[in-house]
Amino acid sequence: MIEPPPSTLTHLECSICGTQHSAEELQTVCRECGRALFARYDLERAKRTLTREGFGARSATMWRYAEVLPASELAASVSLGEGMTPLLWTPRLGADLGCRALWVKDEGGNPTGSFKARGIAAAMAMAKRLGVTEVGMPTAGNAGSAAAAYGARSGIIAHIAMPQDTPPAIVSEIRQFGGELQLVDGLIDEAGRLIAEGSRRHGWFEMATLKEPYRVEGKKTMGYELWEQLDGELPEAILYPTGGGTGLIGMWKAFAELEQMGLVGSERPRMFAVQAKGCAPIVQAWLAGAERAEPWPDAATIAPGIRVPAPFADDLILRALRESSGAAVAVSDDAIVQAMRQLARLEGVDACPEGAATLAGLELLLSDGVLSGDERIVLFNTGSGLKHPELRARA
Repeated sequence: MIEPPPSTLTHLECSICGTQHSAEELQTVCRECGRALFARYDLERAKRTLTREGFGARSATMWRYAEVLPASELAASVSLGEGMTPLLWTPRLGADLGCRALWVKDEGGNPTGSFKARGIAAAMAMAKRLGVTEVGMPTAGNAGSAAAAYGARSGIIAHIAMPQDTPPAIVSEIRQFGGELQLVDGLIDEAGRLIAEGSRRHGWFEMATLKEPYRVEGKKTMGYELWEQLDGELPEAILYPTGGGTGLIGMWKAFAELEQMGLVGSERPRMFAVQAKGCAPIVQAWLAGAERAEPWPDAATIAPGIRVPAPFADDLILRALRESSGAAVAVSDDAIVQAMRQLARLEGVDACPEGAATLAGLELLLSDGVLSGDERIVLFNTGSGLKHPELRARA
């Protein structure tokens, strides 16, 4: 394998007001409006080397897209092999649903068993480059596992707070990797308050979802991989389990970058956010035609990764849905369990509950005529079902 070209990162830009910030110092959110920052690249330079023909000699990880990732020169010392997960054609499931071209992008094979490895790897690489020694991370589950593992890999101490009812497999995983773990009596919003206070008091760099600029950069590589795995094309619809929404926002950013580099046209997949009925702030805002989502009271679902009552980047999620002519849909916990069973028994995919929610959402969208069986559709399974033995018994 050859070393890919260096990153073309130039600066950071507010996703809402456009204010520019330096990428050479630690940043959290926009200093003017407090919203999420996006990394910007010299895409004219990047497109000279970022070509499908040149990927054959690059590593089979997300770092093959080095030109449009931060701190890619540190990949060797931070990476655990994240990315380039399989895009599985699912003919039996498709036949069952009446879909001619249905795929599952299976993120369960990533280090620590979920897509969270992508975002944490990118954020840890940049944190290491900028001299960070301790980070703080609120999480609903899998991001904590990734933070602990990549902290160990990078030599950065990871302070993690998460709900006390998080699946035991995830709790033990964090402790195995040496993460400094605190369990809270509440949901991810309470964990966020604890980490924010710890960061103020102890000087940790806060790495909460979209409150730092680089986790979304790792997640966007899912969009680049779809483009590469579909031979330079994009699907017509993507169903994504949406809690904090970083992956959905990241893929939407990736598609814009691909177009700016002349690698795709202006066509975009329709983006569909799938949530649980017991925690559906984005669905509620979507149906109301609102620009922002109201916090969801008494959030409850068997899918911890989408139990996020107040996503920080709700406006960016809703913007992607509107711009893509997509939608948001909520599914029941019973439908999630049934979908876990379908994916396992029809296609051998061991889906986490969040990933299975996309199949439940697809069934609703097909029955309502929002999606057609003739469209090319990708479901995202964001993690391994192995972390949820309590749900296997129900399935």
